[in-house]
Amino acid sequence: MNRDKWLISGPPLFYLVVFFVIPTLIMVIASFRYAGEYGGLAPVLLHDANGTHLNLTLESYQEYFSDFIYTRLFIKTLVYALITTFFCLVFAYPLALMIARSEKKRRDLLVLLVILPFWSNFLIRIYAWMIILGPQSAFTVALNGFLGLFGMNPVRLLFTPFAVVVCLIYVQLPFMVLPLYANLEKHDPALLDAAQDLGANGWQRFWRVTFPLSLPGIYAGVALVFVPVLGIFAVPDILGGTKGIMIGNLIKQEFLEARDWPFGSALSIILTLGAMAIVGGAALFARRRDV
Repeated sequence: MNRDKWLISGPPLFYLVVFFVIPTLIMVIASFRYAGEYGGLAPVLLHDANGTHLNLTLESYQEYFSDFIYTRLFIKTLVYALITTFFCLVFAYPLALMIARSEKKRRDLLVLLVILPFWSNFLIRIYAWMIILGPQSAFTVALNGFLGLFGMNPVRLLFTPFAVVVCLIYVQLPFMVLPLYANLEKHDPALLDAAQDLGANGWQRFWRVTFPLSLPGIYAGVALVFVPVLGIFAVPDILGGTKGIMIGNLIKQEFLEARDWPFGSALSIILTLGAMAIVGGAALFARRRDV
């Protein structure tokens, strides 16, 4: 029995240890080290007249907490993630409900259309939004023409926080639709029929039957959207300009441009702990609510 248990749980456990636990430990240790003279990391052991001792420091964390600009950037990233998650849920729920209640022979086609964007490269899809939101695009020209009818000044869409949020919603929307559909598709229609027999109208059947039963799908979709958005950097890097920068962009800059690996590691650890605290708090709240 134990052998069968390890055969089933062993491979995913090994995968998590090798590709998550060990890299995380490396990042934790790196966050307490000094930066090298030419970038990277300084030696962890320092040899001097007093002997050999650990060359560790708290400077990276002191730098983060000494300047509020980093916390403000984290809050900004959190706001972007919350806005993206909210609109993904608003757009995905009716779509997932429509797919779940459609004829069985059409469901596979509709699900295929949801995952169809994954067939193209991620960066290509982002660059496509540069064309859509560009100053000479048909969408921007039409929007500014409409605003001009009311005497309003033209707006710029590209390289703005608006462009970042719109593209984030587009990129993450399938990750909200799929878990919602997987949940809604399993609902027993007899429950809605019973609610109707008891005198409930359409809205009452939805809020008292469908919505409570779909909460596990909502929680899964929110987690799949919210957590990746916190660390994403490609979308704001391409579409956001200087005003759309997020914490993921700062971490990338610290590793690749400034080559301050300890501070980049510290930012990564703080972001990870923040995401775990938010998700854990939300899960605890949902558990107490269900009880």
